[in-house]
Amino acid sequence: MKMKGLLIVSLLAVGILGCQQTPEGSFEPGAIWPDNNGVHINAHGGGMLYKDGVYYWFGEHKIEGKAGNKAHVGVHCYSSEDLYHWQDEGIALEVHEDTSSLLVEGCIIERPKVIYNEKTGKYVMWFHHELKGMGYDAAMTGVAVADDVTGPYTYLRSVNPNAGQWPMNYPDSLRKDTTTMASLERWSDEWRKAVKEGLFVRRDFEKGQMARDMTLFVDTDGTAYHIHSSEENQTLHVSELTDDYLDFTGRYTRVLPGDSNEAPAIFRRGDKYYLIASGCTGWAPNPARSAVADHPFGPWKPLGNPCRGTEEQVNTTFDSQSTFVLPVQGKEDAFIFMADRWRPKNAIDGRYVWLPVEFEEGKPVLKWRDKWNLNVFDKQ
Repeated sequence: MKMKGLLIVSLLAVGILGCQQTPEGSFEPGAIWPDNNGVHINAHGGGMLYKDGVYYWFGEHKIEGKAGNKAHVGVHCYSSEDLYHWQDEGIALEVHEDTSSLLVEGCIIERPKVIYNEKTGKYVMWFHHELKGMGYDAAMTGVAVADDVTGPYTYLRSVNPNAGQWPMNYPDSLRKDTTTMASLERWSDEWRKAVKEGLFVRRDFEKGQMARDMTLFVDTDGTAYHIHSSEENQTLHVSELTDDYLDFTGRYTRVLPGDSNEAPAIFRRGDKYYLIASGCTGWAPNPARSAVADHPFGPWKPLGNPCRGTEEQVNTTFDSQSTFVLPVQGKEDAFIFMADRWRPKNAIDGRYVWLPVEFEEGKPVLKWRDKWNLNVFDKQ
């Protein structure tokens, strides 16, 4: 009954806003986006799965006020055949009232992503998971599985990835470094150098690495990767998942060490892999970053800020933060940059910024559009 009550509160909280309709067959970045019930879509920090002609959007279900920054309901799912109009499919993964479960109401669930495993026929969800009452100290990632795309998903466990494993691109010469946090002043030049050289990798070697903002990527050969902000948000890790997508193989690399990246989104175009991420400024927006590689494991080459526009737009990523890059089915080299415009004082009012990814001189480029539709890809 509690979950149903919260759902009703959530619907009522944005019911008035739902009167503003998205125009037929178009996207309006930052506007209220009603679902089939006329209620603003509640799938924040989300990701997308395309299966059998249908897009499925999974995201954080928020409630009204600051309380919505924690998980009181779970992960919401919506479906669409055209990307403009979305049907509410309900809660795919529910939090629990059972305090013995790590997925208890009041924990933090962020950036849920779902992928389909062709070998097992299962749908696998991973998400950033922080334990109730611990702030962001746990830095874990959780996994859940389902037989049907819309759920219900069964929570399996949460872990710190790759315990007892060294990154594949971490030199032997640094593995025995004895430098510790206690000997360094945070943010000093010496501290930054030590972080870049794996200070936190060594610290977390036994218990497993940190995993905060995350995304998933399945390559054309079926190999799945879990990409997450690690090492106190100073370095991204790209980790290979097992064949069933339910665990880590222990094969992983450090990406852009010490560059303070979070909110990673990765996609493939031709033989190149592209990454769009953000800096680390909490809920406040900041300039986006991009990079390119020949393999998900890297090495990754920075490409700079992909945003084009006014100084404010470039410095704030259009007042948003990346969450996913969606390949548009049936259109060649067509990708949508998905981002969130966070509203931490009233979490349920968070907005979505979707923009087409353009390319200039081999680099992904993002430009503001007040209104657009998928026809933009036919003109490239």
